[in-house]
Amino acid sequence: MLGANLSGTLNSLRLVTRPELCVPHLTIPTFNDLPVPIVIPGRNQPKAVVLDKDNCFAVPHDNKVFPEYAAKWKELRECYPGSRLLIVSNTAGTTDDVDQEQAITIENNTQVPVLRHSTKKPGCYEEIMEYFRGKGVCDSAEDVAVVGDRLFTDILMANLMGASGVWVSKGVVNSDNWLINFERRFYQGVLNRRRN
Repeated sequence: MLGANLSGTLNSLRLVTRPELCVPHLTIPTFNDLPVPIVIPGRNQPKAVVLDKDNCFAVPHDNKVFPEYAAKWKELRECYPGSRLLIVSNTAGTTDDVDQEQAITIENNTQVPVLRHSTKKPGCYEEIMEYFRGKGVCDSAEDVAVVGDRLFTDILMANLMGASGVWVSKGVVNSDNWLINFERRFYQGVLNRRRN
């Protein structure tokens, strides 16, 4: 079924027994607040960075960097050049992306590679590591940071693979999506239980 994310559904069930898998290592309001280089106390300094697209560095369903983030984008590309920066989307680069047209458009607009993958986030972490190993970037997920706005895909994937998760909490635009609101309530519940 086009657009379905079986990986997201199945992997999110892990949160029933391991709710801490949705907790990021670093939270920033917007992409412009991303520290470059990325430094997270107690974690390896990343050699590679995985970026979500929609509502992370781009307006949802747009295939270019949000104009207000242009300077940050340039800074990030200079700090993590070539294959050290990788866009991983649940639309572009997947089997839903007919003839990989969206992936090619994004690559042309951003000058950053888009991962071609058969499994959607959060289950595509093996494909991500195959990419980085194949490019000679890094061998361990501990050397990777995943930056994204979704707790149940981007941050869950980071924690499943052993990478550092950077949560973009506000994103480019506010969303009223019921699933995103549920993720945020679930995450707040995890934080509240940790405090008690």
